[in-house]
Amino acid sequence: MDILPLVDRIGEAPAAALFGLITGVIFGVAAQRSSFCLRAATVEFARGQMGPRVSVWLLTFSTALVWVQAAELAGFMRSSEARMMAVTGSWSGAILGGLIFGVGMVLARGCSGRLLVLAATGNLRSLISGLIFAVVAQMSLGGWLAPYRDSIAAMWVTPDGRNINIIKALGLPNGTGLVIGLTLALLAIVLAMRNRMPINKLVFASGVGFAVAVGWVLTYALAQVAFEPVQVESATFTGPSANTLMFLLDRNAVLEFDIGLVPGVFIGAFFASILAKEFSFQGFQDADNMKRAMIGAALMGFGGMLAGGCAIGAGVTGGSIFVATAWVALTAMWVGAMATDFVIDQPGQKAPA
Repeated sequence: MDILPLVDRIGEAPAAALFGLITGVIFGVAAQRSSFCLRAATVEFARGQMGPRVSVWLLTFSTALVWVQAAELAGFMRSSEARMMAVTGSWSGAILGGLIFGVGMVLARGCSGRLLVLAATGNLRSLISGLIFAVVAQMSLGGWLAPYRDSIAAMWVTPDGRNINIIKALGLPNGTGLVIGLTLALLAIVLAMRNRMPINKLVFASGVGFAVAVGWVLTYALAQVAFEPVQVESATFTGPSANTLMFLLDRNAVLEFDIGLVPGVFIGAFFASILAKEFSFQGFQDADNMKRAMIGAALMGFGGMLAGGCAIGAGVTGGSIFVATAWVALTAMWVGAMATDFVIDQPGQKAPA
């Protein structure tokens, strides 16, 4: 992929933001049309169902594995250069942060990515929750909550200053990740057929996974031609939400992938909802609902930053390159969400909201 003419024309930082925008638009359209949400999948599973929400999540996760692993085998990216893999991972952060995030996304009735998508469709509850999420994430990154996050994360870390690639750590051959992805994709398709899901929803669900691969490939390509160091990354919403907030508040902030990603998701989801005639303004049901959503958003902000990523960043993006702590964080999110639904929501409800 020859992106050098584009980089020479507009510059490295604008190119990074443009690639974030492209990734975000694809993600926003696909996530809005497929109703992708980890929270919905965990609640459905917690209630003994393997329905459409689990099918959508599994198809997104598996196709992300397929696209990303295929791109790596084809030489379009190297996961060893990804920021997630190149830094020290935190086992303690992944476990505790994942659990906290899982609790928060059930209380807020949506993971951070889902909140952004819903906000673009006129959901004011999600807009307010998303802003709280971004503020707390920034506080956890470099504000009052940062010392607590650092202390917890430092309790148990990966050795040698790098994270762990599960495939390589187990001594498995190249192509194993692709085989795992294809196997999970087949399972997702069978499950979707059992639930009689429409083809277009399956296509859009796989589109969310494709967006993750697009982000990896574009940032890797930029890193190969850029004069200044460029982070190889893809879709995630904890850090980017905090960075986008600071970009709007700080005149000296610079363009980067994150700054294009969040607006891109919003734009994609907004136009997708308009075209589907699904845009409508919605608010909080009552004061209790508002308090619950605000607490959940705050927990997600801290938990996501502690875990090293949100339901997308750790759960799909990090998982797609087999970052060990990302898989641990994803597991912890499932556990935290299912436990919260069992204790708080199931006593008064019989079906996922």
